[in-house]
Amino acid sequence: MRRILLPLIFGLIGAGILLWLGFWQLDRMVWKEGVLAQIEARINDTPVAIPDQPDPKDDRFLPVTATGTILPPTIRVLVSQKSKGAGYRLINAMDLDGRVILVDRGYVQLEALPSEPPFENVTVTGNLHWPDERDFFTPENDLTANIWFAREVDVLAQALNTDPILVIARETSYDDAPVSAMPVGPEGIPNNHFGYAVQWFGLAAVWTAMLGLFIWRQRKPAKGKDT
Repeated sequence: MRRILLPLIFGLIGAGILLWLGFWQLDRMVWKEGVLAQIEARINDTPVAIPDQPDPKDDRFLPVTATGTILPPTIRVLVSQKSKGAGYRLINAMDLDGRVILVDRGYVQLEALPSEPPFENVTVTGNLHWPDERDFFTPENDLTANIWFAREVDVLAQALNTDPILVIARETSYDDAPVSAMPVGPEGIPNNHFGYAVQWFGLAAVWTAMLGLFIWRQRKPAKGKDT
């Protein structure tokens, strides 16, 4: 009994830690579901005018409406949609009677030939957003071919000479076909906590099984030995 006591204590502590991690991930899942519900509710709230100085944190996903003139040139950001394949997001400047912001008009397929601005006296309803899309593996933008790989608001604003404010269009007052809106939504915010919980519970099960096997082998009489 003495020779298995220490491994038993160690094994039970390990199993307890793995189970705690699993339940912690379940708690995080419930928390994330609440956050996503709040985000979705905010996204679909009543649109307001764009604040004078929107905050990237406090005003993220704020529903807004803006009326003005969408200006050339158009920046193309390479994206992919599951049902449609590769294409571009179209980013333009929008003049709101002296105040110039960025507008993400939406998605077109690679071979599409969308209409070119200016589009005068139009209204865009959507959400403020400051996407974080660039990481170590993101290629540098090909400015010569006008193919961008990330929506970096500050960089886009500098390129189009606008304020660092981006509205992701949800609806427009004009026909922008073949451009289709790609509005913001909680779908892009990961909630992988259930999968993590399953992994921790699985490790706890394997750990416990190995502990049980170890104890059984230690207590099993040696073959051929008198009992």
